[in-house]
Amino acid sequence: MKLYYSPGACSLASHIALREAGLSFEAVKVEGRGPKMAGGEDYSKVTAKGYVPALRLDDGSVLTEGTAILPFVGDQNPASGLAPAAGSMARYRLHEWLGYINSELHAKFGPFFIPGTTDEQKASAKTNLGRRFDFAQSELGSKPFLMGDTFTVADAYLFTVLGWCSFVGIDLGQWPGLKAYHGRIAGRPAVQAAMKAEGLIK
Repeated sequence: MKLYYSPGACSLASHIALREAGLSFEAVKVEGRGPKMAGGEDYSKVTAKGYVPALRLDDGSVLTEGTAILPFVGDQNPASGLAPAAGSMARYRLHEWLGYINSELHAKFGPFFIPGTTDEQKASAKTNLGRRFDFAQSELGSKPFLMGDTFTVADAYLFTVLGWCSFVGIDLGQWPGLKAYHGRIAGRPAVQAAMKAEGLIK
């Protein structure tokens, strides 16, 4: 398999998941704005969507969207516990979290990365994110991971999104439960390996 990523972007979640699952893959960095290149390839030929992540499978087909890639990766190694069994209530709870992180957290960071966004719009985005962080912290409670005692692909995604706080001026310390959670996950060997590979840490 081949994962197309941009350092620190939402594709980091898929990168972490692949390493947590112990799967063999090649990581290809996507560079540039507008026409993008990935390891010498024209990225628009990989996916017309133009954004990461994209996962080229062994049969040559390409899977896009993190919320599709993450459970797919988990299913490649069921013993990893990254994705509960299909058809189980736990599996639907996983998709519930993936949907929430995608639409209520990930998407709400948009104003910070769109050129021309006003300070007022950014302030509003911080307020909206704050309410959603309140919910995530409350639901996490004293559990080590979102789904309980087992690390899943939803944790890889939430970890990635929480990591953007420091880049947009949000103090994660306002949510001590989430800050501690982020720190715990940051120490996982697979997470460290993915971040080092993307040049995010030394």
